[in-house]
Amino acid sequence: MATETRRTRATPMSPEQRRAAIVEATVPLLHRHGFDVSTRQIAEAAGIAEGTIFRVFEDKDTLLRQALEAALDPGDAERRLAAIGADLPLEDRLLVATQILHERLTGIFQLMAAIGFQRPPGDDGRHDPPRHAGMMALLEELVEPDRDRLRLPPAEVAHRLRILCFAGFHPFITDRTPMTPAGVVDLLLHGVLAPAAGSSDPSP
Repeated sequence: MATETRRTRATPMSPEQRRAAIVEATVPLLHRHGFDVSTRQIAEAAGIAEGTIFRVFEDKDTLLRQALEAALDPGDAERRLAAIGADLPLEDRLLVATQILHERLTGIFQLMAAIGFQRPPGDDGRHDPPRHAGMMALLEELVEPDRDRLRLPPAEVAHRLRILCFAGFHPFITDRTPMTPAGVVDLLLHGVLAPAAGSSDPSP
């Protein structure tokens, strides 16, 4: 007797789950096509019919705004920063943090280039508090245990690290020869001057 294969229908998604799945499928397409990505491409990537998009999103612009917001969301970077061990030496802590910032900023720069440094209609890019506020607080916490060894407050060290990362990793600012995470940390902690002859190295 032939074995009968029964097909079970997948559990239907709620509208919220469907929106999240479509946004997740759209983010990589934004990196490749920018805002020129078509709803047909999005539907194929999400494994759905094109009309399904418009059952959970008002229009394409609404979807693109949410996909861009997801791409820029700092949640993953914040979780990774929070997981850095406080028992590591300061320079090692900062190196791990800078590697995380390097991955995030490199991805954002690629995305901004793909979308032409524009935003979808209705998105002015303003956030209160700023999108990076959580990361800055975590960077400050990473530096805090070594406060007594530093010439600047931990908040200022975190601020300068962010500035160095943004400038040092930006392909246009660096003439397409970006700094390495190790180079950024070395510049932050040790600067460019060699210790004067006969003096002790003030570096942390």
